[in-house]
Amino acid sequence: MGNRVAREDFEWVYTDQPHADRRREILAKYPEIKSLMKPDPNLIWIVIMMVLTQLAAFYLVKDLDWKWVIFWAYAFGSCINHSMTLAIHEVSHNSAFGHYKSMWNRWFGMFANLPIGVPYSISFKRYHMDHHRYLGADGIDVDIPTDFEGWFFCTTFRKFIWVILQPLFYAFRPLFINPKPITHLEIINTAVQLIFDVIIYYVLGIKSLVYMLAASLLGLGLHPISGHFIAEHYMFLKGHETYSYYGPLNLLTFNVGYHNEHHDFPNIPGKNLPLVRKIAAEYYDSLPHYNSWYQEANLAQRTACPCGVQLSIQETCSCFVEDGV
Repeated sequence: MGNRVAREDFEWVYTDQPHADRRREILAKYPEIKSLMKPDPNLIWIVIMMVLTQLAAFYLVKDLDWKWVIFWAYAFGSCINHSMTLAIHEVSHNSAFGHYKSMWNRWFGMFANLPIGVPYSISFKRYHMDHHRYLGADGIDVDIPTDFEGWFFCTTFRKFIWVILQPLFYAFRPLFINPKPITHLEIINTAVQLIFDVIIYYVLGIKSLVYMLAASLLGLGLHPISGHFIAEHYMFLKGHETYSYYGPLNLLTFNVGYHNEHHDFPNIPGKNLPLVRKIAAEYYDSLPHYNSWYQEANLAQRTACPCGVQLSIQETCSCFVEDGV
């Protein structure tokens, strides 16, 4: 994390993102990849099982001591709820029922939203599509931290606080950067979620409700899986805005680690993204990538700087140092 950041501004790039060009090249060379652009029916059953698992957990924690409620919220519930947010990410791309049944995906996203405790699914869909169309665009892509975040959270301790509170920044950032009018589906999503939360409270009690909300807050904050929030688009190496991760946590996250592949082909379900990499290996094996979301020292890929120096992702060649940055 470093003692203090070495620069005082974001990296500004004035060229188009590479994903559309790479997609055209890959499809021209490997048209069979189009066969991977289909719904993943297994996603439906996985989400149903995850919801049922959390419902069982709500029941099991209702009479535990508070210390065990929080312990299980972090050790178990956080993994389920974080994984569920990434299932919602899949559903937002219509991966459950396909593009011809878009409303089915929206209703199913609300169902997947239930164990998270906070209405999220419909709003995420609206803003996430902007993230794909306008990756990194100032004032549009709300996945990018605000100027204040980049300026204030610049020491080790402040970065630590930012990671802990990351779910709050992620939730409220859109209201400041790119607020959108509320839609009727967002109202329905909110109503359904609040009704569910009230039912959990009255049927199982306050401990089950706290377990649910704590699992979401802890699972999206200081948690190993949450490393993907930073790793996906933090520019460790100049000229590369998106990074993939090929480690074991993809098993819990619907292959969201295959992030270059996902941005190149957002209509391919996460289940099939490893096949994209396998088919078009020469396009992805040469890109910098991670083997770990939480330990930069485990970065596997070394990439050549334009001057010819071989660099790992966390290193910066002297030819990149400009104006004291």
